Amino acid sequence: MTSREELLARAARPAAEALRLHPFYRGKIQTAPRCPIRSLEDFAIWYTPGVAAPCREIQARPERVWAHTNRGNTVAIVSDGTRVLGLGDIGPEAGLPVMEGKALLFKHLGGVDAVPLCLGTRDADELVRAVEWLAPSFGGVNLEDIAQPRCFRVLERLRATLPIPVWHDDQQGSAVVLRAGLLNALEIVGKRLDGVRIAMIGMGAANVAVLHLLRTHGVEGAQIVACDSRGILHRRRDDVEAKRELFPDKWRVCTETNPDCTAGGIAEALRGADVCIAFSRPGPDVIEPAWVGAMARDAIVFACANPVPEIWPWDAQAAGARIVASGRSDLPNQVNNSLAFPGIFRGALDVRARSLSDGMALAASEALAGVAREAGLLDDRLLPHMGELEAHVAVAVATGLAAQQEGVAALSLGREALASGARRRIQEARALSALLQREKLILPPPGEAP
Repeated sequence: MTSREELLARAARPAAEALRLHPFYRGKIQTAPRCPIRSLEDFAIWYTPGVAAPCREIQARPERVWAHTNRGNTVAIVSDGTRVLGLGDIGPEAGLPVMEGKALLFKHLGGVDAVPLCLGTRDADELVRAVEWLAPSFGGVNLEDIAQPRCFRVLERLRATLPIPVWHDDQQGSAVVLRAGLLNALEIVGKRLDGVRIAMIGMGAANVAVLHLLRTHGVEGAQIVACDSRGILHRRRDDVEAKRELFPDKWRVCTETNPDCTAGGIAEALRGADVCIAFSRPGPDVIEPAWVGAMARDAIVFACANPVPEIWPWDAQAAGARIVASGRSDLPNQVNNSLAFPGIFRGALDVRARSLSDGMALAASEALAGVAREAGLLDDRLLPHMGELEAHVAVAVATGLAAQQEGVAALSLGREALASGARRRIQEARALSALLQREKLILPPPGEAP
Protein backbone atom coordinates (compact mmCIF):
# COMPACT_ATOMS: atom_id res chain seq x y z
CA MET A 1 0.00 0.00 0.00
CA THR A 2 1.36 3.43 -0.94
CA SER A 3 2.17 5.59 2.10
CA ARG A 4 0.88 9.12 2.54
CA GLU A 5 4.44 10.44 2.21
CA GLU A 6 4.88 8.64 -1.11
CA LEU A 7 1.57 10.03 -2.38
CA LEU A 8 2.59 13.58 -1.42
CA ALA A 9 5.99 13.16 -3.07
CA ARG A 10 4.33 11.90 -6.24
CA ALA A 11 1.95 14.89 -6.22
CA ALA A 12 4.91 17.30 -5.96
CA ARG A 13 6.75 15.90 -9.01
CA PRO A 14 4.82 17.72 -11.77
CA ALA A 15 5.75 21.14 -10.35
CA ALA A 16 9.42 20.20 -10.13
CA GLU A 17 9.43 18.85 -13.68
CA ALA A 18 7.63 21.97 -14.94
CA LEU A 19 10.37 24.21 -13.56
CA ARG A 20 13.00 22.02 -15.20
CA LEU A 21 11.40 21.65 -18.63
CA HIS A 22 9.66 24.97 -19.31
CA PRO A 23 12.95 26.88 -19.73
CA PHE A 24 14.39 24.03 -21.79
CA TYR A 25 11.63 24.23 -24.42
CA ARG A 26 10.92 27.96 -24.01
CA GLY A 27 7.25 27.57 -24.69
CA LYS A 28 4.81 24.83 -25.62
CA ILE A 29 3.44 25.87 -29.01
CA GLN A 30 4.73 27.12 -32.36
CA THR A 31 3.40 28.02 -35.81
CA ALA A 32 3.64 25.34 -38.52
CA PRO A 33 2.68 25.63 -42.20
CA ARG A 34 -0.51 24.02 -43.54
CA CYS A 35 0.35 24.47 -47.22
CA PRO A 36 3.22 22.95 -49.25
CA ILE A 37 6.33 25.01 -49.97
CA ARG A 38 7.89 23.17 -52.90
CA SER A 39 10.12 26.10 -53.87
CA LEU A 40 10.31 29.84 -53.36
CA GLU A 41 8.05 30.20 -56.39
CA ASP A 42 5.17 28.96 -54.23
CA PHE A 43 5.24 32.21 -52.28
CA ALA A 44 3.81 33.86 -55.40
CA ILE A 45 0.69 31.78 -54.63
CA TRP A 46 0.63 31.95 -50.85
CA TYR A 47 1.72 35.59 -50.68
CA THR A 48 2.05 38.35 -53.28
CA PRO A 49 0.98 38.59 -56.06
CA GLY A 50 -1.35 35.57 -55.96
CA VAL A 51 -2.82 36.26 -52.53
CA ALA A 52 -4.58 39.34 -53.89
CA ALA A 53 -7.14 37.11 -55.63
CA PRO A 54 -8.60 35.50 -52.48
CA CYS A 55 -8.43 38.91 -50.76
CA ARG A 56 -10.64 40.41 -53.46
CA GLU A 57 -13.02 37.47 -53.29
CA ILE A 58 -13.39 37.86 -49.52
CA GLN A 59 -13.94 41.60 -49.95
CA ALA A 60 -16.79 40.88 -52.36
CA ARG A 61 -18.16 37.92 -50.37
CA PRO A 62 -17.07 38.13 -46.69
CA GLU A 63 -18.26 34.58 -45.91
CA ARG A 64 -15.47 33.28 -48.20
CA VAL A 65 -12.99 34.05 -45.42
CA TRP A 66 -13.92 30.64 -44.01
CA ALA A 67 -12.87 28.92 -47.24
CA HIS A 68 -9.65 30.82 -47.93
CA THR A 69 -8.13 31.03 -44.42
CA ASN A 70 -7.65 29.05 -41.23
CA ARG A 71 -10.09 31.27 -39.36
CA GLY A 72 -12.56 28.39 -39.05
CA ASN A 73 -10.08 26.36 -37.02
CA THR A 74 -8.55 29.13 -34.91
CA VAL A 75 -9.55 30.15 -31.39
CA ALA A 76 -8.34 33.06 -29.28
CA ILE A 77 -7.50 32.24 -25.64
CA VAL A 78 -8.07 35.57 -23.88
CA SER A 79 -7.03 36.30 -20.30
CA ASP A 80 -6.08 39.25 -18.13
CA GLY A 81 -4.23 37.05 -15.62
CA THR A 82 -6.39 38.05 -12.65
CA ARG A 83 -7.63 34.59 -11.58
CA VAL A 84 -5.12 32.06 -12.81
CA LEU A 85 -5.41 28.36 -12.03
CA GLY A 86 -5.73 28.67 -8.25
CA LEU A 87 -2.82 31.12 -8.16
CA GLY A 88 -4.99 34.25 -8.12
CA ASP A 89 -4.07 37.63 -9.55
CA ILE A 90 -0.60 37.00 -10.99
CA GLY A 91 -0.84 39.22 -14.08
CA PRO A 92 -0.82 38.57 -17.83
CA GLU A 93 2.86 37.67 -18.15
CA ALA A 94 2.74 35.09 -15.35
CA GLY A 95 -0.48 33.70 -16.82
CA LEU A 96 1.08 33.10 -20.24
CA PRO A 97 2.44 29.59 -19.42
CA VAL A 98 -1.11 28.53 -18.55
CA MET A 99 -2.54 29.95 -21.76
CA GLU A 100 0.19 28.26 -23.82
CA GLY A 101 -0.71 25.01 -22.06
CA LYS A 102 -4.34 25.61 -22.95
CA ALA A 103 -3.36 26.07 -26.60
CA LEU A 104 -1.43 22.79 -26.47
CA LEU A 105 -4.53 20.99 -25.15
CA PHE A 106 -6.70 22.59 -27.83
CA LYS A 107 -4.39 21.19 -30.52
CA HIS A 108 -3.65 17.75 -29.11
CA LEU A 109 -7.15 16.96 -27.87
CA GLY A 110 -9.31 18.82 -30.37
CA GLY A 111 -7.18 19.52 -33.44
CA VAL A 112 -7.90 23.23 -32.90
CA ASP A 113 -5.30 25.95 -33.49
CA ALA A 114 -5.40 28.32 -30.53
CA VAL A 115 -3.55 31.58 -29.88
CA PRO A 116 -2.78 32.74 -26.30
CA LEU A 117 -3.66 36.42 -25.85
CA CYS A 118 -2.79 37.74 -22.39
CA LEU A 119 -4.06 41.32 -22.32
CA GLY A 120 -2.60 44.12 -20.21
CA THR A 121 -5.86 45.53 -18.87
CA ARG A 122 -8.21 44.89 -15.96
CA ASP A 123 -11.01 47.01 -17.33
CA ALA A 124 -14.06 45.07 -18.54
CA ASP A 125 -14.86 47.61 -21.26
CA GLU A 126 -11.31 47.46 -22.60
CA LEU A 127 -11.33 43.65 -22.56
CA VAL A 128 -14.56 43.61 -24.55
CA ARG A 129 -13.28 46.16 -27.06
CA ALA A 130 -9.99 44.29 -27.52
CA VAL A 131 -11.78 41.01 -28.24
CA GLU A 132 -14.20 42.73 -30.60
CA TRP A 133 -11.25 44.19 -32.53
CA LEU A 134 -9.56 40.78 -32.73
CA ALA A 135 -12.66 38.76 -33.60
CA PRO A 136 -12.32 38.90 -37.42
CA SER A 137 -9.21 36.72 -37.17
CA PHE A 138 -10.83 33.94 -35.13
CA GLY A 139 -13.56 31.34 -35.36
CA GLY A 140 -14.17 31.37 -31.60
CA VAL A 141 -13.10 32.96 -28.32
CA ASN A 142 -12.15 31.11 -25.13
CA LEU A 143 -12.10 33.44 -22.11
CA GLU A 144 -9.80 32.18 -19.39
CA ASP A 145 -8.78 33.05 -15.83
CA ILE A 146 -10.59 36.39 -15.53
CA ALA A 147 -11.66 37.36 -12.00
CA GLN A 148 -15.30 37.81 -11.06
CA PRO A 149 -17.48 39.79 -11.41
CA ARG A 150 -15.64 41.05 -14.51
CA CYS A 151 -15.69 37.58 -16.11
CA PHE A 152 -19.49 37.46 -16.05
CA ARG A 153 -19.89 40.90 -17.63
CA VAL A 154 -17.28 40.27 -20.31
CA LEU A 155 -18.82 36.93 -21.28
CA GLU A 156 -22.35 38.31 -21.39
CA ARG A 157 -21.43 41.30 -23.54
CA LEU A 158 -19.28 39.36 -26.00
CA ARG A 159 -21.87 36.63 -26.41
CA ALA A 160 -24.39 39.33 -27.27
CA THR A 161 -22.24 41.16 -29.82
CA LEU A 162 -19.94 38.66 -31.59
CA PRO A 163 -21.10 36.38 -34.44
CA ILE A 164 -18.75 33.60 -33.28
CA PRO A 165 -18.82 31.28 -30.23
CA VAL A 166 -17.62 32.86 -26.98
CA TRP A 167 -16.98 30.56 -24.03
CA HIS A 168 -15.62 31.16 -20.53
CA ASP A 169 -13.97 27.86 -19.73
CA ASP A 170 -13.69 28.46 -15.99
CA GLN A 171 -17.47 28.78 -15.94
CA GLN A 172 -19.00 26.69 -18.69
CA GLY A 173 -16.24 24.12 -19.16
CA SER A 174 -16.09 23.36 -15.45
CA ALA A 175 -19.87 22.99 -15.34
CA VAL A 176 -20.01 20.58 -18.29
CA VAL A 177 -17.42 18.19 -16.85
CA LEU A 178 -18.60 18.43 -13.25
CA ARG A 179 -22.19 17.66 -14.21
CA ALA A 180 -21.11 14.62 -16.22
CA GLY A 181 -19.01 13.33 -13.33
CA LEU A 182 -21.80 13.96 -10.84
CA LEU A 183 -24.40 12.08 -12.88
CA ASN A 184 -22.11 9.05 -13.12
CA ALA A 185 -21.10 9.20 -9.44
CA LEU A 186 -24.76 9.23 -8.42
CA GLU A 187 -25.41 6.24 -10.66
CA ILE A 188 -22.62 4.32 -8.93
CA VAL A 189 -23.93 5.02 -5.41
CA GLY A 190 -27.57 4.55 -6.40
CA LYS A 191 -28.82 8.06 -5.61
CA ARG A 192 -31.01 10.36 -7.71
CA LEU A 193 -30.00 13.89 -8.67
CA ASP A 194 -33.37 15.25 -7.56
CA GLY A 195 -33.05 13.61 -4.14
CA VAL A 196 -29.57 14.54 -2.92
CA ARG A 197 -28.36 17.40 -0.76
CA ILE A 198 -25.46 19.28 -2.35
CA ALA A 199 -22.89 21.45 -0.58
CA MET A 200 -21.09 23.88 -2.88
CA ILE A 201 -17.80 25.20 -1.49
CA GLY A 202 -16.54 28.38 -3.15
CA MET A 203 -18.88 30.51 -5.26
CA GLY A 204 -16.57 31.87 -7.92
CA ALA A 205 -17.01 31.59 -11.67
CA ALA A 206 -16.86 27.76 -11.74
CA ASN A 207 -19.45 26.97 -9.09
CA VAL A 208 -21.80 29.75 -10.23
CA ALA A 209 -21.85 28.07 -13.65
CA VAL A 210 -22.14 24.58 -12.13
CA LEU A 211 -25.15 25.75 -10.13
CA HIS A 212 -26.73 27.29 -13.22
CA LEU A 213 -26.31 24.09 -15.24
CA LEU A 214 -27.63 21.90 -12.40
CA ARG A 215 -30.65 24.16 -11.99
CA THR A 216 -31.22 23.98 -15.75
CA HIS A 217 -31.25 20.19 -15.38
CA GLY A 218 -33.90 20.26 -12.65
CA VAL A 219 -32.02 20.51 -9.34
CA GLU A 220 -34.09 22.52 -6.87
CA GLY A 221 -32.60 25.39 -4.89
CA ALA A 222 -33.77 23.73 -1.68
CA GLN A 223 -31.29 20.89 -2.32
CA ILE A 224 -28.30 23.25 -2.21
CA VAL A 225 -26.28 24.93 0.53
CA ALA A 226 -23.49 27.11 -0.85
CA CYS A 227 -20.54 28.57 0.97
CA ASP A 228 -18.24 31.46 0.02
CA SER A 229 -15.08 32.62 1.79
CA ARG A 230 -17.14 34.25 4.55
CA GLY A 231 -19.52 31.40 5.21
CA ILE A 232 -22.80 29.89 4.07
CA LEU A 233 -24.89 31.95 1.69
CA HIS A 234 -28.52 32.72 2.61
CA ARG A 235 -31.00 35.55 2.15
CA ARG A 236 -29.92 37.18 5.43
CA ARG A 237 -26.34 37.74 4.26
CA ASP A 238 -26.43 41.55 4.45
CA ASP A 239 -22.85 41.82 3.17
CA VAL A 240 -23.81 40.15 -0.11
CA GLU A 241 -27.08 42.07 -0.42
CA ALA A 242 -25.19 45.35 -0.04
CA LYS A 243 -23.16 44.43 -3.14
CA ARG A 244 -25.96 42.79 -5.10
CA GLU A 245 -25.47 45.11 -8.10
CA LEU A 246 -21.77 44.23 -8.27
CA PHE A 247 -22.28 40.50 -7.57
CA PRO A 248 -25.80 39.71 -8.82
CA ASP A 249 -25.04 36.01 -9.32
CA LYS A 250 -23.95 35.53 -5.71
CA TRP A 251 -27.03 37.36 -4.41
CA ARG A 252 -29.17 35.09 -6.60
CA VAL A 253 -27.57 32.11 -4.85
CA CYS A 254 -28.53 33.66 -1.50
CA THR A 255 -32.17 34.01 -2.50
CA GLU A 256 -32.65 30.81 -4.51
CA THR A 257 -30.88 28.23 -2.29
CA ASN A 258 -30.76 27.25 1.39
CA PRO A 259 -34.39 28.13 2.24
CA ASP A 260 -33.82 27.17 5.89
CA CYS A 261 -31.09 29.84 6.17
CA THR A 262 -28.55 27.37 7.51
CA ALA A 263 -25.61 29.43 8.78
CA GLY A 264 -21.99 28.70 9.57
CA GLY A 265 -19.05 27.66 7.45
CA ILE A 266 -17.81 24.69 5.43
CA ALA A 267 -18.29 22.25 8.31
CA GLU A 268 -21.96 23.15 8.63
CA ALA A 269 -22.47 23.13 4.87
CA LEU A 270 -21.09 19.59 4.58
CA ARG A 271 -22.95 18.12 7.55
CA GLY A 272 -25.35 15.51 6.18
CA ALA A 273 -24.63 16.41 2.53
CA ASP A 274 -24.58 13.69 -0.10
CA VAL A 275 -22.35 15.66 -2.46
CA CYS A 276 -19.56 18.20 -2.01
CA ILE A 277 -18.70 20.33 -5.03
CA ALA A 278 -15.66 22.44 -4.22
CA PHE A 279 -14.09 25.01 -6.54
CA SER A 280 -12.49 27.27 -3.95
CA ARG A 281 -8.87 27.95 -3.02
CA PRO A 282 -5.93 25.53 -3.19
CA GLY A 283 -5.65 23.14 -0.27
CA PRO A 284 -5.00 20.73 1.11
CA ASP A 285 -6.50 22.00 4.37
CA VAL A 286 -9.54 23.90 3.08
CA ILE A 287 -11.78 20.90 3.81
CA GLU A 288 -10.95 18.90 6.93
CA PRO A 289 -11.36 15.10 7.05
CA ALA A 290 -13.72 15.34 10.03
CA TRP A 291 -16.12 17.46 7.96
CA VAL A 292 -16.16 14.82 5.25
CA GLY A 293 -16.82 12.22 7.93
CA ALA A 294 -20.00 14.10 8.88
CA MET A 295 -21.42 13.82 5.35
CA ALA A 296 -24.11 11.30 4.39
CA ARG A 297 -23.40 7.66 3.65
CA ASP A 298 -21.70 6.99 0.29
CA ALA A 299 -20.62 10.62 0.14
CA ILE A 300 -19.30 12.07 -3.12
CA VAL A 301 -16.53 14.69 -2.94
CA PHE A 302 -15.41 16.84 -5.86
CA ALA A 303 -12.32 18.74 -4.63
CA CYS A 304 -11.44 20.66 -7.78
CA ALA A 305 -9.06 23.45 -6.71
CA ASN A 306 -5.77 23.62 -8.60
CA PRO A 307 -2.92 23.00 -8.28
CA VAL A 308 -3.73 21.32 -4.92
CA PRO A 309 -7.27 20.09 -4.15
CA GLU A 310 -9.14 21.35 -1.09
CA ILE A 311 -8.51 17.95 0.50
CA TRP A 312 -6.27 15.17 -0.76
CA PRO A 313 -8.39 12.32 -2.16
CA TRP A 314 -6.80 9.71 0.08
CA ASP A 315 -7.64 11.80 3.15
CA ALA A 316 -11.24 12.22 2.02
CA GLN A 317 -11.60 8.49 1.42
CA ALA A 318 -10.05 7.66 4.77
CA ALA A 319 -12.64 9.97 6.34
CA GLY A 320 -15.49 8.01 4.75
CA ALA A 321 -16.11 9.43 1.27
CA ARG A 322 -17.12 6.76 -1.24
CA ILE A 323 -16.12 8.62 -4.41
CA VAL A 324 -13.55 11.41 -4.67
CA ALA A 325 -12.56 13.46 -7.71
CA SER A 326 -10.10 16.31 -8.23
CA GLY A 327 -8.87 18.59 -10.99
CA ARG A 328 -5.45 16.93 -11.30
CA SER A 329 -4.43 14.71 -14.20
CA ASP A 330 -2.13 12.65 -11.96
CA LEU A 331 -4.97 11.51 -9.68
CA PRO A 332 -7.98 9.27 -10.40
CA ASN A 333 -11.28 10.86 -11.44
CA GLN A 334 -9.93 14.03 -12.98
CA VAL A 335 -12.67 16.64 -13.33
CA ASN A 336 -11.00 19.07 -15.65
CA ASN A 337 -12.14 21.40 -18.42
CA SER A 338 -9.79 19.58 -20.79
CA LEU A 339 -12.47 16.91 -21.17
CA ALA A 340 -14.90 19.51 -22.54
CA PHE A 341 -13.48 22.54 -24.34
CA PRO A 342 -11.45 20.78 -27.11
CA GLY A 343 -14.44 18.75 -28.30
CA ILE A 344 -16.96 21.53 -27.76
CA PHE A 345 -14.97 23.98 -29.89
CA ARG A 346 -14.25 21.23 -32.43
CA GLY A 347 -17.96 20.64 -32.90
CA ALA A 348 -18.86 24.34 -32.87
CA LEU A 349 -16.17 25.20 -35.43
CA ASP A 350 -17.05 22.31 -37.72
CA VAL A 351 -20.64 23.53 -38.14
CA ARG A 352 -19.55 27.18 -37.98
CA ALA A 353 -21.73 27.90 -34.96
CA ARG A 354 -22.52 31.51 -34.10
CA SER A 355 -22.71 30.86 -30.34
CA LEU A 356 -22.32 28.28 -27.58
CA SER A 357 -25.56 27.84 -25.64
CA ASP A 358 -26.67 26.08 -22.46
CA GLY A 359 -28.32 23.47 -24.68
CA MET A 360 -25.04 22.75 -26.44
CA ALA A 361 -23.27 22.52 -23.07
CA LEU A 362 -25.87 20.07 -21.76
CA ALA A 363 -25.52 17.94 -24.90
CA ALA A 364 -21.73 17.87 -24.47
CA SER A 365 -22.11 16.91 -20.80
CA GLU A 366 -24.48 14.05 -21.62
CA ALA A 367 -22.09 12.78 -24.30
CA LEU A 368 -19.13 12.86 -21.92
CA ALA A 369 -21.04 10.97 -19.24
CA GLY A 370 -22.21 8.45 -21.84
CA VAL A 371 -18.70 7.61 -23.02
CA ALA A 372 -17.70 6.69 -19.46
CA ARG A 373 -20.86 4.62 -18.95
CA GLU A 374 -20.19 2.64 -22.11
CA ALA A 375 -16.68 1.83 -20.86
CA GLY A 376 -18.02 0.81 -17.43
CA LEU A 377 -18.26 3.00 -14.35
CA LEU A 378 -16.04 2.43 -11.33
CA ASP A 379 -15.49 4.34 -8.10
CA ASP A 380 -12.21 5.60 -9.56
CA ARG A 381 -13.45 5.99 -13.14
CA LEU A 382 -16.32 8.47 -13.37
CA LEU A 383 -15.18 10.04 -16.62
CA PRO A 384 -12.98 9.24 -19.60
CA HIS A 385 -9.31 10.09 -19.37
CA MET A 386 -8.49 13.24 -21.32
CA GLY A 387 -6.28 11.26 -23.70
CA GLU A 388 -9.19 9.15 -25.00
CA LEU A 389 -9.71 10.37 -28.57
CA GLU A 390 -13.25 9.03 -28.90
CA ALA A 391 -14.42 10.99 -25.87
CA HIS A 392 -13.51 14.26 -27.60
CA VAL A 393 -15.10 13.02 -30.83
CA ALA A 394 -18.33 12.24 -28.96
CA VAL A 395 -18.38 15.71 -27.38
CA ALA A 396 -17.73 17.33 -30.76
CA VAL A 397 -20.55 15.41 -32.40
CA ALA A 398 -23.02 16.23 -29.61
CA THR A 399 -22.09 19.92 -29.74
CA GLY A 400 -22.34 20.16 -33.51
CA LEU A 401 -25.72 18.40 -33.62
CA ALA A 402 -27.10 20.58 -30.81
CA ALA A 403 -25.95 23.74 -32.62
CA GLN A 404 -27.85 22.64 -35.72
CA GLN A 405 -30.96 21.79 -33.69
CA GLU A 406 -30.89 25.24 -32.11
CA GLY A 407 -30.50 26.98 -35.46
CA VAL A 408 -27.12 28.61 -34.70
CA ALA A 409 -25.04 26.61 -37.22
CA ALA A 410 -24.15 27.87 -40.68
CA LEU A 411 -23.35 24.36 -41.94
CA SER A 412 -25.43 21.20 -41.87
CA LEU A 413 -23.50 18.01 -41.08
CA GLY A 414 -24.77 14.59 -40.01
CA ARG A 415 -23.48 12.51 -37.12
CA GLU A 416 -21.08 10.47 -39.23
CA ALA A 417 -19.63 13.48 -41.02
CA LEU A 418 -19.09 15.28 -37.72
CA ALA A 419 -17.43 12.24 -36.16
CA SER A 420 -15.11 11.51 -39.09
CA GLY A 421 -14.14 15.16 -39.44
CA ALA A 422 -13.37 15.57 -35.74
CA ARG A 423 -11.45 12.30 -35.61
CA ARG A 424 -9.35 13.28 -38.64
CA ARG A 425 -8.45 16.70 -37.23
CA ILE A 426 -7.41 15.26 -33.87
CA GLN A 427 -5.42 12.42 -35.42
CA GLU A 428 -3.61 14.87 -37.73
CA ALA A 429 -2.62 17.02 -34.74
CA ARG A 430 -1.26 14.05 -32.84
CA ALA A 431 0.53 12.69 -35.90
CA LEU A 432 2.24 16.05 -36.43
CA SER A 433 3.47 16.08 -32.83
CA ALA A 434 4.73 12.50 -33.13
CA LEU A 435 6.50 13.31 -36.41
CA LEU A 436 8.29 16.33 -34.94
CA GLN A 437 9.47 14.23 -32.00
CA ARG A 438 10.53 11.34 -34.22
CA GLU A 439 12.54 13.67 -36.45
CA LYS A 440 14.14 15.31 -33.38
CA LEU A 441 12.59 18.65 -34.29
CA ILE A 442 11.15 18.47 -30.79
CA LEU A 443 13.98 17.21 -28.61
CA PRO A 444 13.46 14.70 -25.81
CA PRO A 445 13.68 16.17 -22.29
CA PRO A 446 17.25 16.45 -21.02
CA GLY A 447 18.39 13.30 -19.30
CA GLU A 448 16.03 11.04 -21.26
CA ALA A 449 17.17 8.63 -23.98
CA PRO A 450 16.36 9.85 -27.52
